[in-house]
Amino acid sequence: MSLWGKSDSLFSTGTISVNLTTKVATISTGTLPAAATIEGGVVTITGKGSATIKERTGNTTFTIHNTTGLDGTAISGVAYFISDQPVYLPLDSNYESNEIFGVDEAEMQAARDDDSQYRPQHAGWVGITSYTDQHGNQRVKTECFVAGSSITGDNNADDTILPDS
Repeated sequence: MSLWGKSDSLFSTGTISVNLTTKVATISTGTLPAAATIEGGVVTITGKGSATIKERTGNTTFTIHNTTGLDGTAISGVAYFISDQPVYLPLDSNYESNEIFGVDEAEMQAARDDDSQYRPQHAGWVGITSYTDQHGNQRVKTECFVAGSSITGDNNADDTILPDS
């Protein structure tokens, strides 16, 4: 798989559990897509972080490369999704896993039309984070990691920040 792809959501069904020692992830519902589809992808686990997928080992299991992008606490029965985001982002300490988005053209345009504070400069793989400045004002920082107009497979979890239209 390349360093990144174009799907914001390759797969997401049910919940996931991860053994942090063996680095084996097990999904609760459904059958994982073919190995060629998910290997090299990024699994983002709600509230826990993200990791790069090393190998699909069964219909409901896969291994991850490392646990560096995860928070180190037990993962059992947690919502998740698998995407084609750039494989280096789980190791980027500047952004949490829930601050990285696959932004398609419609989401970018809707954010611009609404004059949203979260409007990215480009479609593609984008980091969006907010913080409070020294004067107590909320600020939003956006960073385009990979510009691209071909993002597909909308991840509905991002609709509060990046509505589809």
